[in-house]
Amino acid sequence: MAIKTISTALTDKTLVRPILEAAGALATTHDAHLDVLCLGVDRSQMGYYYAGANAMILQEAISRAGAEAEEIEAEARVVLANLDVRWGTDTGVSQMADLSRHVAGHTRFSDLVVLPRPYGEGKGTELEAVVEAAMFEGRTPVLVVPDGADVTTMPKKVLLCWNESPEALTAIRASLPLLAKAETVHVVVIDPPVHGPNRSDPGGMLAGWLARQGVKSEIDVIARTMPRISDLIRRQAEDIGADMVVMGAYGHSRFREAILGGATRNMLEQAELPVFMAH
Repeated sequence: MAIKTISTALTDKTLVRPILEAAGALATTHDAHLDVLCLGVDRSQMGYYYAGANAMILQEAISRAGAEAEEIEAEARVVLANLDVRWGTDTGVSQMADLSRHVAGHTRFSDLVVLPRPYGEGKGTELEAVVEAAMFEGRTPVLVVPDGADVTTMPKKVLLCWNESPEALTAIRASLPLLAKAETVHVVVIDPPVHGPNRSDPGGMLAGWLARQGVKSEIDVIARTMPRISDLIRRQAEDIGADMVVMGAYGHSRFREAILGGATRNMLEQAELPVFMAH
């Protein structure tokens, strides 16, 4: 499927320019429309107030979020005016508890959602919820762009993370328009099962399917020499000089990853390359 609608949800004025420039570059390459949601977030509470609070407090919080949304949209329009793409903007106000509904409603008819890395110094608590809402409620793939990452050109070397999971296959299917434009695609398989049906040729069936899609790939089978899968992925991406990582997201539950950690959360915390994720 071609990428013809790209969207993003902006909740931080400082992230407007880098994210729109990244999304705009992708929209130009794929001749896609760019939809931008400028969202003011009431971060003061989770949908309720302590006893004795009155409606004036709620109104003040909502008014502040509305003003923030207008500031974000004004900045977005300045950036978009200098991009050679078709675009549209919308504004909204949301409390933290209702953030998923707003983001999902905006992204559900997109082919790709471009968002900032949700963790790091100065990042708002709502960014993680935005990423998860796009993937789970919006059912769209997400390209997470770390600070300083350059996506103004199409990735020439892509690392695919393959563990035979439904999440990994979903991400790879969704990334085909990007893979088709890449020069080199590496399929990394970490510690394949010794008794599995594909033990003699890990990743071989995937590589054959990719070839029929016009994507030439190489298979890298590596041992698990580090405790965290995300560290192996990052090291392999650095070794091959990858421009982008493609991986399935949240093979474990979000609650488990939030408490115990996991490859998805660790990649979102530490990745220095754009990461294409889908669930």
